[in-house]
Amino acid sequence: MSPLAELPGAVVLDDLDADQTKGDLEEATGGAENTVQESGAAGYGAIAHYGDPSGEQWALEAGRALVDRPDLAIVEVRGPDRLTWLTSISSQILTGIEAGESRELLILDPQGHIEYAAGVIDDGEMLYLVTERKSAQGLADWLNSMRFALRVEVTLSQGWWILGSVGNSGVSNYEQVEMTWNDPWPGVVDGGAEYFRGSHPGKNVSFHIHLIPKERAREFWQAWSNDQPKRRAAGINAWEAVRIAAWRPRLGYETDGRSMPAELDWLRTAVHTNKGCYRGQEAVARILNLGRPARRLVFLQLDGSRGDIPQRGQFIELSGRRVGMVTSVARHADMGPIALALVSRALPPQVVLDLDGIAAAQELIVPVDGKSSVSPKERPGAGLHNPELRRPDIPALGGKSIGSR
Repeated sequence: MSPLAELPGAVVLDDLDADQTKGDLEEATGGAENTVQESGAAGYGAIAHYGDPSGEQWALEAGRALVDRPDLAIVEVRGPDRLTWLTSISSQILTGIEAGESRELLILDPQGHIEYAAGVIDDGEMLYLVTERKSAQGLADWLNSMRFALRVEVTLSQGWWILGSVGNSGVSNYEQVEMTWNDPWPGVVDGGAEYFRGSHPGKNVSFHIHLIPKERAREFWQAWSNDQPKRRAAGINAWEAVRIAAWRPRLGYETDGRSMPAELDWLRTAVHTNKGCYRGQEAVARILNLGRPARRLVFLQLDGSRGDIPQRGQFIELSGRRVGMVTSVARHADMGPIALALVSRALPPQVVLDLDGIAAAQELIVPVDGKSSVSPKERPGAGLHNPELRRPDIPALGGKSIGSR
């Protein structure tokens, strides 16, 4: 058992997410799919809080608290072909990655929908994929199915104690910590693209995931927690509040079986737009060129005067029609109740939404036109239409031409 799970006041996260996410993002935004991935945190012994959610969040943001992350897992990839192989089948370029460097990748289906997401770190001999525990076995199985004759080995590891930190916690300086993934969010990495181009609310926040051998967990916790005063544990509720405020998308929360990277502003960190020849690349390029993804992620500032907050998975309706769904929700220590939601592209951004009596003001993350920082100003091929180049004996489409029928 994790030493943090034994601390006084620890409240284990309920499994309520497993039921409340039976709702359907695609149905909520006008589509036909009927699948939503369930919460990665539920059912794995994650600690919701230790009795002081606001204090835990402030300590986490100050680098004085750590979060136990049993909801995450590590897929290990060994072998001399690991970097070129993963580059060929993912959205990211991993060739040339240096030991200790952090990157992020997505695995897409042929239509460009997000299937898996993972943080990436390499130690020079082995590559570590940090992913949601709920989808980790599926990721490992899929990778093994794609090995063919390449010199790679894929294993779902059970040997790591996984911790999360925000800011400068000093965790990486301890000998028990073998690897740290430094989340690149919200920076725009080499080859990336941004949809929100203002002052990003996550610009001063840095997320880190630390890997410690399970047999050294207690040794590390005693050393770190006793080194400086006021160091403590924080629950995953505090982590989620910081993540939502930073607009950071999460697999299984902001995604369903139809989610595209552009809908979530995930091209910032997880997609190399100059990289071709991977599954789903054509769909990514099409949205980059044309814009207008079917849905878009928004940040919601919720009215907290009523006391309660919406549930994750709650449908959003406007004039009797479903136009979206709440994907993540939290009580932020400073901002009050906040949420992320995936909504229909056509939803007017100025509309204040009513979530069963709770007012929700939208803040745009992905613009309505769906154009990114690398999208062309004009649709590719738009300049090719020139009626003056038409032969005078060929009628224009319309009237009695074939094109009119």
